[in-house]
Amino acid sequence: MVEKSLKKEKKVEYIELIYDLVFVYIIGKNNSLLHNFSNGFVEQKAFIAYILCSLAIIQVWNFSTFYINIFGRNKARDYIFLFINMYLLYFIGEGTRTDWQNYNIQYHLAWGLILVNVGLQYAIELKNQKGNALNTSIIKRMCFVLFTEAIIVFSACFTPLNAGIILSAVAIICGVLLTFFSRKGTKESVVDFMHLTERVMLYVVFSFGEMIIALSSYFTGDGSFSANTIYFSLSAFLIVVGLFLSYGLVYDKLINREGSYNGLVYMLVHIFIIFSMNNITASLEFMREEEIRILPKMLFLVASIVMYFLFIFLLRGYFKEEYKHEKVLLINTTLITAAFVVLMLLFRNNMNINIIISVIYVFAVYLALYPICTRKADKISNK
Repeated sequence: MVEKSLKKEKKVEYIELIYDLVFVYIIGKNNSLLHNFSNGFVEQKAFIAYILCSLAIIQVWNFSTFYINIFGRNKARDYIFLFINMYLLYFIGEGTRTDWQNYNIQYHLAWGLILVNVGLQYAIELKNQKGNALNTSIIKRMCFVLFTEAIIVFSACFTPLNAGIILSAVAIICGVLLTFFSRKGTKESVVDFMHLTERVMLYVVFSFGEMIIALSSYFTGDGSFSANTIYFSLSAFLIVVGLFLSYGLVYDKLINREGSYNGLVYMLVHIFIIFSMNNITASLEFMREEEIRILPKMLFLVASIVMYFLFIFLLRGYFKEEYKHEKVLLINTTLITAAFVVLMLLFRNNMNINIIISVIYVFAVYLALYPICTRKADKISNK
Protein backbone atom coordinates (compact mmCIF):
# COMPACT_ATOMS: atom_id res chain seq x y z
CA MET A 1 0.00 0.00 0.00
CA VAL A 2 2.92 2.34 0.72
CA GLU A 3 4.26 1.73 -2.78
CA LYS A 4 0.89 2.61 -4.31
CA SER A 5 0.63 5.89 -2.39
CA LEU A 6 4.16 6.97 -3.39
CA LYS A 7 3.43 6.47 -7.08
CA LYS A 8 2.72 9.79 -8.75
CA GLU A 9 -0.62 9.82 -10.52
CA LYS A 10 -0.38 10.50 -14.25
CA LYS A 11 -2.77 13.25 -15.30
CA VAL A 12 -4.67 13.40 -18.57
CA GLU A 13 -3.17 16.34 -20.46
CA TYR A 14 -4.96 18.90 -22.63
CA ILE A 15 -3.13 17.67 -25.73
CA GLU A 16 -4.71 14.24 -25.24
CA LEU A 17 -8.20 15.76 -25.15
CA ILE A 18 -7.57 17.78 -28.31
CA TYR A 19 -6.26 14.62 -29.96
CA ASP A 20 -9.48 12.81 -29.03
CA LEU A 21 -11.62 15.48 -30.69
CA VAL A 22 -10.23 14.48 -34.09
CA PHE A 23 -11.55 10.98 -33.44
CA VAL A 24 -15.00 12.43 -32.76
CA TYR A 25 -14.87 13.89 -36.27
CA ILE A 26 -13.80 10.47 -37.64
CA ILE A 27 -16.68 8.73 -35.80
CA GLY A 28 -19.13 11.02 -37.60
CA LYS A 29 -17.48 10.28 -40.95
CA ASN A 30 -17.58 6.53 -40.27
CA ASN A 31 -21.28 6.64 -39.43
CA SER A 32 -21.96 8.50 -42.69
CA LEU A 33 -20.97 5.32 -44.57
CA LEU A 34 -24.13 3.68 -43.26
CA HIS A 35 -26.38 6.16 -45.08
CA ASN A 36 -25.95 4.34 -48.36
CA PHE A 37 -28.96 2.06 -48.77
CA SER A 38 -29.84 -0.77 -51.13
CA ASN A 39 -32.66 -3.35 -50.94
CA GLY A 40 -33.92 -2.09 -47.61
CA PHE A 41 -30.60 -1.94 -45.74
CA VAL A 42 -27.06 -0.56 -45.93
CA GLU A 43 -25.12 -1.52 -49.05
CA GLN A 44 -22.85 -4.47 -48.33
CA LYS A 45 -19.62 -2.75 -49.43
CA ALA A 46 -20.44 0.36 -47.40
CA PHE A 47 -21.23 -1.76 -44.33
CA ILE A 48 -17.92 -3.66 -44.61
CA ALA A 49 -16.06 -0.37 -45.05
CA TYR A 50 -17.84 1.00 -41.95
CA ILE A 51 -16.77 -1.96 -39.80
CA LEU A 52 -13.15 -1.86 -40.97
CA CYS A 53 -12.85 1.92 -40.71
CA SER A 54 -14.36 1.97 -37.20
CA LEU A 55 -12.10 -0.79 -35.86
CA ALA A 56 -9.00 0.68 -37.56
CA ILE A 57 -9.53 4.12 -36.02
CA ILE A 58 -10.23 2.80 -32.51
CA GLN A 59 -7.11 0.64 -32.78
CA VAL A 60 -5.01 3.67 -33.81
CA TRP A 61 -6.31 5.48 -30.74
CA ASN A 62 -5.36 2.49 -28.57
CA PHE A 63 -1.80 2.42 -29.90
CA SER A 64 -1.33 6.14 -29.22
CA THR A 65 -2.88 5.93 -25.77
CA PHE A 66 -0.68 3.02 -24.67
CA TYR A 67 2.47 4.87 -25.68
CA ILE A 68 1.45 8.05 -23.83
CA ASN A 69 0.44 6.03 -20.77
CA ILE A 70 3.77 4.24 -20.45
CA PHE A 71 6.34 6.66 -21.92
CA GLY A 72 4.55 10.00 -22.47
CA ARG A 73 6.17 12.96 -20.70
CA ASN A 74 4.00 15.85 -21.96
CA LYS A 75 7.06 17.29 -23.71
CA ALA A 76 7.59 18.90 -27.12
CA ARG A 77 8.37 15.55 -28.76
CA ASP A 78 5.03 14.06 -27.69
CA TYR A 79 3.22 17.15 -28.98
CA ILE A 80 4.93 17.01 -32.39
CA PHE A 81 4.12 13.34 -32.94
CA LEU A 82 0.49 13.78 -31.82
CA PHE A 83 0.00 16.80 -34.08
CA ILE A 84 1.40 14.81 -37.02
CA ASN A 85 -1.09 12.03 -36.28
CA MET A 86 -3.93 14.56 -36.03
CA TYR A 87 -3.02 15.97 -39.44
CA LEU A 88 -2.88 12.51 -41.01
CA LEU A 89 -6.25 11.62 -39.46
CA TYR A 90 -7.87 14.33 -41.58
CA PHE A 91 -6.84 12.41 -44.69
CA ILE A 92 -8.44 9.29 -43.21
CA GLY A 93 -11.58 11.28 -42.43
CA GLU A 94 -11.76 12.67 -45.95
CA GLY A 95 -11.30 9.16 -47.35
CA THR A 96 -14.18 7.85 -45.21
CA ARG A 97 -17.12 8.54 -47.50
CA THR A 98 -19.68 6.82 -49.70
CA ASP A 99 -17.32 6.92 -52.70
CA TRP A 100 -14.50 5.60 -50.50
CA GLN A 101 -13.23 3.41 -53.35
CA ASN A 102 -11.69 6.52 -54.95
CA TYR A 103 -9.78 7.32 -51.76
CA ASN A 104 -8.32 3.88 -51.13
CA ILE A 105 -4.66 4.93 -51.57
CA GLN A 106 -5.07 8.14 -49.55
CA TYR A 107 -6.75 6.26 -46.68
CA HIS A 108 -4.22 3.43 -46.41
CA LEU A 109 -1.22 5.72 -46.88
CA ALA A 110 -2.35 7.96 -44.01
CA TRP A 111 -3.23 4.95 -41.85
CA GLY A 112 0.17 3.33 -42.46
CA LEU A 113 2.03 6.59 -41.73
CA ILE A 114 0.19 6.94 -38.41
CA LEU A 115 1.29 3.43 -37.41
CA VAL A 116 4.87 4.26 -38.44
CA ASN A 117 4.64 7.52 -36.49
CA VAL A 118 3.67 5.72 -33.26
CA GLY A 119 6.32 3.06 -33.94
CA LEU A 120 9.00 5.77 -34.31
CA GLN A 121 8.01 7.19 -30.93
CA TYR A 122 8.79 3.82 -29.37
CA ALA A 123 12.03 3.49 -31.36
CA ILE A 124 13.25 6.94 -30.27
CA GLU A 125 12.37 6.13 -26.67
CA LEU A 126 14.63 3.06 -26.81
CA LYS A 127 17.78 5.10 -26.08
CA ASN A 128 16.21 6.45 -22.86
CA GLN A 129 15.47 2.93 -21.60
CA LYS A 130 18.82 1.22 -22.17
CA GLY A 131 19.22 0.40 -18.48
CA ASN A 132 15.66 -0.92 -18.14
CA ALA A 133 15.37 -4.44 -19.58
CA LEU A 134 11.58 -4.59 -19.13
CA ASN A 135 10.88 -1.31 -20.93
CA THR A 136 13.36 -2.18 -23.67
CA SER A 137 11.51 -5.46 -24.24
CA ILE A 138 8.14 -3.64 -24.41
CA ILE A 139 9.50 -1.12 -26.91
CA LYS A 140 10.95 -3.78 -29.21
CA ARG A 141 7.75 -5.81 -29.15
CA MET A 142 5.54 -2.79 -29.87
CA CYS A 143 7.82 -1.66 -32.70
CA PHE A 144 7.42 -5.11 -34.23
CA VAL A 145 3.62 -4.92 -33.90
CA LEU A 146 3.31 -1.42 -35.35
CA PHE A 147 5.75 -1.78 -38.22
CA THR A 148 4.34 -5.20 -39.19
CA GLU A 149 0.81 -3.83 -39.33
CA ALA A 150 2.07 -0.75 -41.23
CA ILE A 151 3.63 -2.97 -43.92
CA ILE A 152 0.31 -4.80 -44.40
CA VAL A 153 -1.57 -1.48 -44.57
CA PHE A 154 0.87 0.03 -47.10
CA SER A 155 0.55 -3.07 -49.27
CA ALA A 156 -3.21 -2.39 -49.52
CA CYS A 157 -2.36 0.79 -51.46
CA PHE A 158 -0.96 -1.20 -54.37
CA THR A 159 -3.44 -4.06 -54.68
CA PRO A 160 -6.84 -4.33 -56.39
CA LEU A 161 -9.71 -2.91 -54.33
CA ASN A 162 -11.15 -6.25 -53.13
CA ALA A 163 -7.70 -7.49 -52.11
CA GLY A 164 -7.13 -4.16 -50.33
CA ILE A 165 -10.26 -4.72 -48.23
CA ILE A 166 -9.01 -8.16 -47.22
CA LEU A 167 -5.58 -6.74 -46.34
CA SER A 168 -7.24 -4.06 -44.21
CA ALA A 169 -9.05 -6.74 -42.23
CA VAL A 170 -5.84 -8.78 -41.94
CA ALA A 171 -3.98 -5.68 -40.68
CA ILE A 172 -6.55 -5.03 -37.94
CA ILE A 173 -6.68 -8.67 -36.82
CA CYS A 174 -2.90 -8.93 -36.97
CA GLY A 175 -2.55 -5.79 -34.85
CA VAL A 176 -4.96 -7.10 -32.21
CA LEU A 177 -3.37 -10.55 -31.98
CA LEU A 178 0.23 -9.32 -32.04
CA THR A 179 -0.57 -6.72 -29.37
CA PHE A 180 -2.24 -9.35 -27.21
CA PHE A 181 0.66 -11.79 -27.39
CA SER A 182 3.37 -9.13 -27.19
CA ARG A 183 1.90 -7.49 -24.08
CA LYS A 184 0.69 -10.68 -22.41
CA GLY A 185 3.75 -10.87 -20.18
CA THR A 186 3.93 -7.14 -19.43
CA LYS A 187 4.19 -6.43 -15.73
CA GLU A 188 1.30 -4.53 -14.21
CA SER A 189 3.58 -1.91 -12.61
CA VAL A 190 4.56 -0.55 -16.04
CA VAL A 191 1.05 0.73 -16.86
CA ASP A 192 -0.62 3.61 -15.03
CA PHE A 193 -4.03 1.97 -14.88
CA MET A 194 -5.79 4.99 -13.38
CA HIS A 195 -4.65 7.19 -16.27
CA LEU A 196 -5.59 4.47 -18.77
CA THR A 197 -9.15 4.12 -17.43
CA GLU A 198 -9.62 7.89 -17.43
CA ARG A 199 -8.43 8.17 -21.04
CA VAL A 200 -10.79 5.41 -22.16
CA MET A 201 -13.67 6.94 -20.20
CA LEU A 202 -13.14 10.27 -21.97
CA TYR A 203 -13.22 8.56 -25.37
CA VAL A 204 -16.45 6.83 -24.36
CA VAL A 205 -17.90 10.21 -23.31
CA PHE A 206 -16.92 11.72 -26.67
CA SER A 207 -18.66 8.78 -28.36
CA PHE A 208 -21.77 9.52 -26.32
CA GLY A 209 -21.46 13.08 -27.58
CA GLU A 210 -21.72 11.82 -31.15
CA MET A 211 -24.77 9.80 -30.11
CA ILE A 212 -26.41 12.92 -28.66
CA ILE A 213 -25.71 14.84 -31.88
CA ALA A 214 -27.36 12.04 -33.87
CA LEU A 215 -30.56 12.52 -31.83
CA SER A 216 -30.99 15.96 -33.39
CA SER A 217 -32.44 14.23 -36.48
CA TYR A 218 -35.52 13.35 -34.38
CA PHE A 219 -36.38 17.03 -34.10
CA THR A 220 -36.26 17.85 -37.81
CA GLY A 221 -39.50 18.31 -39.69
CA ASP A 222 -42.03 20.98 -40.56
CA GLY A 223 -41.83 22.68 -37.17
CA SER A 224 -44.95 21.01 -35.80
CA PHE A 225 -44.86 19.80 -32.23
CA SER A 226 -46.37 16.38 -32.92
CA ALA A 227 -46.93 13.56 -30.42
CA ASN A 228 -44.96 11.20 -32.69
CA THR A 229 -41.92 13.50 -32.62
CA ILE A 230 -42.08 13.77 -28.83
CA TYR A 231 -42.55 10.02 -28.38
CA PHE A 232 -39.62 8.91 -30.55
CA SER A 233 -37.24 11.73 -29.59
CA LEU A 234 -37.87 11.21 -25.88
CA SER A 235 -37.51 7.43 -26.19
CA ALA A 236 -34.24 7.71 -28.11
CA PHE A 237 -32.96 10.27 -25.60
CA LEU A 238 -33.81 7.95 -22.70
CA ILE A 239 -31.97 5.06 -24.38
CA VAL A 240 -28.81 7.20 -24.53
CA VAL A 241 -29.29 8.32 -20.92
CA GLY A 242 -29.71 4.72 -19.73
CA LEU A 243 -26.61 3.54 -21.59
CA PHE A 244 -24.59 6.44 -20.19
CA LEU A 245 -25.76 5.84 -16.60
CA SER A 246 -24.82 2.15 -16.79
CA TYR A 247 -21.31 2.85 -18.06
CA GLY A 248 -20.89 5.61 -15.47
CA LEU A 249 -21.92 3.24 -12.68
CA VAL A 250 -19.46 0.58 -13.83
CA TYR A 251 -16.64 3.13 -14.17
CA ASP A 252 -17.29 4.93 -10.86
CA LYS A 253 -18.32 2.05 -8.62
CA LEU A 254 -17.17 -1.28 -10.03
CA ILE A 255 -13.83 -0.78 -11.81
CA ASN A 256 -10.85 -1.00 -9.49
CA ARG A 257 -9.07 2.03 -10.91
CA GLU A 258 -6.36 1.90 -8.23
CA GLY A 259 -5.56 -1.71 -9.04
CA SER A 260 -2.39 -2.96 -10.69
CA TYR A 261 -3.14 -4.31 -14.19
CA ASN A 262 -1.39 -4.26 -17.55
CA GLY A 263 -4.64 -2.93 -19.04
CA LEU A 264 -4.42 -5.08 -22.18
CA VAL A 265 -7.84 -6.75 -22.03
CA TYR A 266 -9.38 -3.52 -20.71
CA MET A 267 -8.34 -1.68 -23.87
CA LEU A 268 -9.25 -4.53 -26.23
CA VAL A 269 -12.73 -4.83 -24.71
CA HIS A 270 -13.23 -1.08 -25.10
CA ILE A 271 -12.54 -1.35 -28.82
CA PHE A 272 -15.81 -3.27 -29.06
CA ILE A 273 -17.67 -1.16 -26.48
CA ILE A 274 -16.95 1.96 -28.54
CA PHE A 275 -17.70 0.09 -31.77
CA SER A 276 -21.08 -1.01 -30.37
CA MET A 277 -21.78 2.61 -29.35
CA ASN A 278 -21.15 3.72 -32.91
CA ASN A 279 -23.59 1.02 -34.04
CA ILE A 280 -26.22 2.21 -31.55
CA THR A 281 -25.80 5.76 -32.85
CA ALA A 282 -26.40 4.54 -36.40
CA SER A 283 -29.34 2.32 -35.37
CA LEU A 284 -31.06 5.26 -33.66
CA GLU A 285 -30.69 7.25 -36.87
CA PHE A 286 -32.05 4.29 -38.87
CA MET A 287 -35.33 4.41 -36.94
CA ARG A 288 -36.29 7.51 -38.91
CA GLU A 289 -35.12 6.12 -42.24
CA GLU A 290 -38.12 4.86 -44.24
CA GLU A 291 -35.79 3.34 -46.86
CA ILE A 292 -34.65 0.70 -44.36
CA ARG A 293 -36.93 -2.25 -43.73
CA ILE A 294 -38.23 -2.64 -40.18
CA LEU A 295 -36.71 -6.07 -39.49
CA PRO A 296 -33.07 -5.21 -40.42
CA LYS A 297 -33.02 -1.99 -38.42
CA MET A 298 -34.66 -3.68 -35.43
CA LEU A 299 -32.08 -6.51 -35.49
CA PHE A 300 -29.26 -3.97 -35.84
CA LEU A 301 -30.52 -2.07 -32.79
CA VAL A 302 -30.88 -5.26 -30.72
CA ALA A 303 -27.44 -6.57 -31.68
CA SER A 304 -25.80 -3.20 -30.96
CA ILE A 305 -27.31 -2.72 -27.50
CA VAL A 306 -26.71 -6.33 -26.44
CA MET A 307 -23.09 -6.09 -27.66
CA TYR A 308 -22.64 -2.92 -25.61
CA PHE A 309 -23.72 -4.56 -22.34
CA LEU A 310 -21.97 -7.84 -23.13
CA PHE A 311 -18.59 -6.15 -23.45
CA ILE A 312 -19.19 -3.95 -20.41
CA PHE A 313 -19.63 -7.10 -18.35
CA LEU A 314 -16.50 -8.58 -19.91
CA LEU A 315 -14.66 -5.93 -17.87
CA ARG A 316 -15.50 -8.04 -14.82
CA GLY A 317 -11.86 -9.02 -14.34
CA TYR A 318 -11.15 -5.37 -13.50
CA PHE A 319 -13.97 -5.06 -10.95
CA LYS A 320 -13.19 -4.44 -7.30
CA GLU A 321 -12.82 -7.68 -5.40
CA GLU A 322 -16.21 -7.41 -3.67
CA TYR A 323 -17.98 -7.23 -7.05
CA LYS A 324 -16.04 -9.83 -9.07
CA HIS A 325 -18.10 -12.80 -7.92
CA GLU A 326 -21.53 -11.16 -7.93
CA LYS A 327 -23.48 -14.02 -9.59
CA VAL A 328 -26.91 -12.47 -8.95
CA LEU A 329 -25.99 -9.54 -11.17
CA LEU A 330 -24.94 -11.80 -14.03
CA ILE A 331 -28.04 -13.99 -13.73
CA ASN A 332 -30.40 -11.00 -13.61
CA THR A 333 -28.82 -9.22 -16.58
CA THR A 334 -28.81 -12.45 -18.60
CA LEU A 335 -32.53 -12.98 -17.94
CA ILE A 336 -33.31 -9.32 -18.69
CA THR A 337 -31.36 -9.53 -21.96
CA ALA A 338 -33.10 -12.76 -22.99
CA ALA A 339 -36.50 -11.15 -22.34
CA PHE A 340 -35.44 -8.08 -24.34
CA VAL A 341 -34.44 -10.14 -27.38
CA VAL A 342 -37.62 -12.25 -27.27
CA LEU A 343 -39.91 -9.20 -26.94
CA MET A 344 -38.15 -7.35 -29.75
CA LEU A 345 -38.60 -10.37 -32.04
CA LEU A 346 -42.26 -10.74 -31.08
CA PHE A 347 -43.00 -7.08 -31.84
CA ARG A 348 -40.52 -6.86 -34.71
CA ASN A 349 -42.99 -5.13 -37.04
CA ASN A 350 -43.94 -2.35 -34.66
CA MET A 351 -41.26 0.31 -34.12
CA ASN A 352 -43.48 2.16 -31.63
CA ILE A 353 -43.29 -0.85 -29.31
CA ASN A 354 -39.68 -1.71 -30.20
CA ILE A 355 -38.31 1.61 -29.07
CA ILE A 356 -40.11 1.60 -25.70
CA ILE A 357 -38.95 -1.99 -25.08
CA SER A 358 -35.40 -0.76 -25.71
CA VAL A 359 -35.88 2.06 -23.18
CA ILE A 360 -37.16 -0.39 -20.56
CA TYR A 361 -34.26 -2.77 -21.23
CA VAL A 362 -31.43 -0.26 -20.81
CA PHE A 363 -32.94 1.04 -17.57
CA ALA A 364 -33.63 -2.50 -16.33
CA VAL A 365 -29.91 -3.28 -16.67
CA TYR A 366 -29.05 -0.05 -14.87
CA LEU A 367 -31.49 -0.87 -12.06
CA ALA A 368 -29.93 -4.34 -11.77
CA LEU A 369 -26.52 -2.70 -11.32
CA TYR A 370 -27.48 0.14 -9.00
CA PRO A 371 -28.71 -1.65 -5.82
CA ILE A 372 -25.74 -4.05 -5.82
CA CYS A 373 -23.28 -1.14 -5.98
CA THR A 374 -25.02 0.84 -3.25
CA ARG A 375 -25.56 -2.19 -0.99
CA LYS A 376 -21.91 -3.20 -1.18
CA ALA A 377 -20.79 0.39 -0.63
CA ASP A 378 -23.00 0.68 2.47
CA LYS A 379 -21.57 -2.56 3.91
CA ILE A 380 -18.00 -1.33 3.40
CA SER A 381 -18.72 2.10 4.96
CA ASN A 382 -20.37 0.48 8.03
CA LYS A 383 -17.33 -1.68 8.80
